[in-house]
Amino acid sequence: MRIRVTAAVSFGALALAGLAVPVAQAAPSDGGSGDTRITKVVVDGDNKVPVSTNAAKTISISVTATDNSGIKSAEHFTLTGPDYGFEMTGTPTCKKVNTTTSTCTASVKVDPRTDYFSNKNAGTWYVDAWIDANDGDFVWKEKAGAFHFQRVSKLTVNATPEPVKKGKTITVTGSLTRANWETLKFGGYGAQSVQLQYKKKGSTKWSSLKTVKTTSTGGLKTTVKATADGNYRYTFVGNTTTAAVTAASDFVDVK
Repeated sequence: MRIRVTAAVSFGALALAGLAVPVAQAAPSDGGSGDTRITKVVVDGDNKVPVSTNAAKTISISVTATDNSGIKSAEHFTLTGPDYGFEMTGTPTCKKVNTTTSTCTASVKVDPRTDYFSNKNAGTWYVDAWIDANDGDFVWKEKAGAFHFQRVSKLTVNATPEPVKKGKTITVTGSLTRANWETLKFGGYGAQSVQLQYKKKGSTKWSSLKTVKTTSTGGLKTTVKATADGNYRYTFVGNTTTAAVTAASDFVDVK
């Protein structure tokens, strides 16, 4: 990741990379000429980009635009986020949807091992896009789309004792951790709400039993009464900075 010291550095980075925007197109904010419009922006299919600690991640960005003359091309997309986060894609490839509309797609690879991520970079990021039409019209839009740049999370579960007598107490423990991009390790994620779920043997439906808060170190512990054979699991819905995750289930035999 290339971290900007100030917002103005992004334009300097373009010049240093040999990708300077032509003077005639140097718009400081949203603008354009003619009837070119951006209608849709999708990042990685669902606008969520979870990144772990030990592997590169390729982020795909698709921008759909329309103009009465059709779409000619797109400039490199720029991605900006918290704590001066900044990334730039390669040159987009535009594929025609119909005579007036095209979807332009590009990607950028990020790697927590070499990109000097700050944990503060996690959160809501934005896509800035410049699209050119066949008749010379164009549109430039800052924050054309948004996505969540997230730290990967892990969740465990263990239900004991196994087996257990019907009506007795089952203790369900676990741990919620998430990627620390600064240490390249996983650490406990405290003060988070996690759902304990149960699925009776032979059923396909999970039901939520209770909400459990993680400890300061990400630990989980609660108790339930044994009623019938079934599986227990914890599930975390995620948030803007941290990806959702569901633990592998643990089966308990009730005698």
